[in-house]
Amino acid sequence: MKYPSVQSRTVLFTGCSTGIGWAGARYLREHGWSVLPTARKPEDLERLERDGFAPVALDLSDPASVQAAVRETLERCEGRLGGVVNNAGYGQAGAVEDIPREDLRHQFEVNVFGMQELTNELIPVFRNQGWGRIVNVSSVLGRISLPFMGVYSASKFAMEALSDALRVELYDSGIAVVLIEPGPIESNFRSTSAEWARHMLEHARSPYRGRYERELERRGTLQGEGDAMFMRSPEAVARKIRKALESPRPRIRYPVTVPAYFGAFMRRYSPDALNDRILRHRWKRKRSG
Repeated sequence: MKYPSVQSRTVLFTGCSTGIGWAGARYLREHGWSVLPTARKPEDLERLERDGFAPVALDLSDPASVQAAVRETLERCEGRLGGVVNNAGYGQAGAVEDIPREDLRHQFEVNVFGMQELTNELIPVFRNQGWGRIVNVSSVLGRISLPFMGVYSASKFAMEALSDALRVELYDSGIAVVLIEPGPIESNFRSTSAEWARHMLEHARSPYRGRYERELERRGTLQGEGDAMFMRSPEAVARKIRKALESPRPRIRYPVTVPAYFGAFMRRYSPDALNDRILRHRWKRKRSG
């Protein structure tokens, strides 16, 4: 389907403190977009200001913060917004059985509930305009769930499901809904997931405790989204985000890295039993490593 071109090159870009968000905001600005980047921490907002942005404070786990960010965004763009890039989020590592309920809830508050609330508040604006782009930054782990990243994977599976439903619901509205699936990217994501693993180790009596300690000591993360040879820069993701915002016929999904393409292939063509066997083999090899 061909979508109308956005008539405002102002975009709200969430999660711009580091990594994909930081690089993406700068990249879009270099290519003619007026970017309203968001961050949660005061020091990150100050850093964005020093780089010439006018950032918006946003904590996706707080509904009041979401509502305030929407109001500020619409005031700044005078009610005409080209798109939103839902990039903010985090991942916590660990076996599913070791994740407390409150941590599971917080993972979904940020990666799913807050993201969708923000989007829902902006949809009427896009609908009234007759154009707009919703670009959701998912993950290869939104297609394939890996051991010890199951809770993060669940949040990204939810983002994919919501995006698929929303894309059909908004058919003929002029609003495109696009998924970006990065895979392993040079960012702080790995250290962030490691911090969650350390936090979990302080409270869990886990049969996997030895594995957590070995992995944290060896690699600083339990993420496992791909080996270093497949890692790409955040700018590689930024280029796909720009395509999603500007293309008259954006793709439904934009994989970025080799593991992302491979994950999509496995999900579509490989039987679940074979996928489980591959992941078990990987898990056993890593245990003996």
